[in-house]
Amino acid sequence: MPTTPLRRRRHLRGTATARPYRRLGLRARFTIAFGLGSFVISVLLSLVAYGLVRTNLVSQRERSAIGQAYLNASALRNGLRSADANAKDLLDSLQTPGGGRPLLYYKGEWFALEITHGRDSLPVELRNTVLGGTPARMRYSLGNETSLAVGVPIPLIDAAYFESSSFSELQSTLNALAISLTITAIVTTLAGALLGTTASRRVLRPLAEISTAAQAISGGRLDTRVALVSDPDLAGFVNSFNDMARFLQERFERDARFASDISHELRSPLTTLSASVEVLQSRREELTERGQAVLDLLAADVTRFTMMVEDLLEISRFDAGAARLDLTEVRIGELVVHAVSAASSGTTPVSVESNAAGAIVQVDKRRLMQVMANLIQNAAHYGGGATEVSVELADDQVRICVQDEGGGVPAIDRERIFERFARGSVASGRRGAGEGTGLGLALVREHVNLHGGRVWVEDRLDGLPGARFVVELPIVTPQAEPEEDLGPAAVPAVEVES
Repeated sequence: MPTTPLRRRRHLRGTATARPYRRLGLRARFTIAFGLGSFVISVLLSLVAYGLVRTNLVSQRERSAIGQAYLNASALRNGLRSADANAKDLLDSLQTPGGGRPLLYYKGEWFALEITHGRDSLPVELRNTVLGGTPARMRYSLGNETSLAVGVPIPLIDAAYFESSSFSELQSTLNALAISLTITAIVTTLAGALLGTTASRRVLRPLAEISTAAQAISGGRLDTRVALVSDPDLAGFVNSFNDMARFLQERFERDARFASDISHELRSPLTTLSASVEVLQSRREELTERGQAVLDLLAADVTRFTMMVEDLLEISRFDAGAARLDLTEVRIGELVVHAVSAASSGTTPVSVESNAAGAIVQVDKRRLMQVMANLIQNAAHYGGGATEVSVELADDQVRICVQDEGGGVPAIDRERIFERFARGSVASGRRGAGEGTGLGLALVREHVNLHGGRVWVEDRLDGLPGARFVVELPIVTPQAEPEEDLGPAAVPAVEVES
């Protein structure tokens, strides 16, 4: 059945109403549910209790007023039979423990103790009914208060007795009761919310442990497990999570062993193949022009294949947890100059800030040389070549920045390109269209993370097209004096700016 526009609008309004509640956390929703439940129950109980108490008090007050009115009417009847009876004195002698206000109709005259509560203060319907010979009672409003009037006819002496009493005292009691019940409802609601918070904390504790374990697993600690719980409802969930983690660990270890075994197995034939290519290259002049072209292609593929196998072996060491650092204190400016010179044959300019030239870091030289080589090769393959490498200081960190003039890296790909076998999207221009293995930047991140640093890519600071890869490493001992001689490839930042 097709949805009408009206029904669709109602559905959208319902979804929009429920969306803020769904945005709340599970613990917040748990607390709100307990609080609302306690509020509804306390309000219902308060209303029922107030209604019952009010009904009982009003009924009791009416019964008491009616009984007292009949007793006073009987006393008046007996007193007025005397020849010398005085109606005013008889009214004054009546007992009105409930604060009743007596009023007497006797032989066509009205007698009252209070001027403000005379004949006109009684409802007309009540007066007519009682004077007609029928006892009656009526609740009515007099000013700002509710009163109860009881009328008793005394036909033997042509009289009628009326007694009115205020409900103000009873209303004050009911108001105090309502305030007490309201406070009780508020306290009950807060107690329910507190109970919900406590219960949610207890119930969600296993979920918090599972979340922590999941973060640890995503961080590479695949042997993380969640402690077993005694709750039968959560035990199955915890066991399933631990089974999943165990399966992932076994699968990851199998894949890592497979990659390592394959890489090791490929090294032997690859070494033989490389030696054969070297022999052929030594006799290159004896080959025809077509044979030389084939040999060049073969040599390039063998070199690329060798690099891929070495990268796979390096990745397998990280996966197996066998990667170790051979740390040495070095001057980062000098090391970067030599690394860039080796990776680009001295064609890439290097600028070292004066305050960063003497900065000392603890690094594994081989790994940092590979990081720089991979970044230079990445810029050559996808960014038109590195235009500049700079060394800067930022707080207690040293930053090595490799800048190119390619199409840049879209924001959506800036994390993904550091994943294994990821080359970025086609939308990034030349980046992603090269012949790399997709392991270079993944190895860069692994090496940098092993040093306690981090790596990211951003746009060029000068606003020109291109990407800027930044490697950040912690400083051991920053020194004020700059390096005396950084070599021919080093260009101080001050000179570049001038």
